Amino acid sequence: MKTAIFEQCQHLFPEWAESSITDFTFDDPKGFSSFTMGIRAEKAVQPTAVLYRRLEGKENAILDYETEREIFLLLGAHNIAAHCYYYNETCRIEAFYQGRTLLAEDLFEPENLRQIANELYRFHQLTPSSLPPTIFFEMLHEKWGQLAKYILEEKIDVFPPNEQRMCEELREIYTPETFAKVKRCLPDGELTFCHNDTYHGNIMKLDNGEIKLLDFEFSCLNNKAYDFSNLFAETVMRHKQPDYPYFRIAEPEFGDYELGLLIDFYLDNADFPDQAARETEFNKLLQNTKDMLIMSDYKYAMAALPLAIEPIQKIRFIPYAHQRFAKFLRTYEQRFGA
Repeated sequence: MKTAIFEQCQHLFPEWAESSITDFTFDDPKGFSSFTMGIRAEKAVQPTAVLYRRLEGKENAILDYETEREIFLLLGAHNIAAHCYYYNETCRIEAFYQGRTLLAEDLFEPENLRQIANELYRFHQLTPSSLPPTIFFEMLHEKWGQLAKYILEEKIDVFPPNEQRMCEELREIYTPETFAKVKRCLPDGELTFCHNDTYHGNIMKLDNGEIKLLDFEFSCLNNKAYDFSNLFAETVMRHKQPDYPYFRIAEPEFGDYELGLLIDFYLDNADFPDQAARETEFNKLLQNTKDMLIMSDYKYAMAALPLAIEPIQKIRFIPYAHQRFAKFLRTYEQRFGA
């Protein structure tokens, strides 16, 4: 695989063509729905590093290829996404960011929240021409629901007995009754072009301190408050637990203060006729954000299921989906009743 990727890069970059594969280092593949691999040169060539992203075989894509490509190139043109060197249906090769992805604790630093808010504001101003008119969660139910059904019914035998029992309970996730609950959780208001996967692992802090958003595969129309609520979605995960499945979902350590700080920074980018108008918008966004916290549990439960067969990461995806969906149902019942 590394050899094939390197040969492709040699065709793209003349200075790489004169080098050997031993002149480069390859990161281990990362990612959920598709893998990415950083490639760095150990000698003076241009570009010095690229990020390779495999797109082929990505069955859980929300958007079609042409729309996803248009969105990424548009974001690149506005310096929100990385510069793209090459893009086809099998892969994308883009500029490599020098820095690190954020950790959960980084989201509690006000300066990081300010920069994230600024990037989200710029993102939300864009209107890609070919965006489907449908809200993200409706497309998620339609496309991922069928994948979930296939995994939980047709592939159940590949899982150990305890996870098979979880699979049977998880079959509720793709039912019309669950989707009715999902729709009830969605705030009213106009739809905005949103990132839809803004957890800390999809945000990078460059070596110069600049914040950049990553991974735009789920970007489409949604209530913009979801980009605020989902930012903290994975801060509740506790890995390296001593017992199976070796992780758990803890109680949130964030609250109105952190959410409000993010929204305040976001609104600093907008113009208001007076302070009262700003406070009205702030209160609406804060309430919508709190209302949409539940949606990350539903989304990540659905997203985990197609990955349970051939996981890129070493995590038990069936227990992960089971915990996430159970949390969605508990929160829904607390909010709306049985």
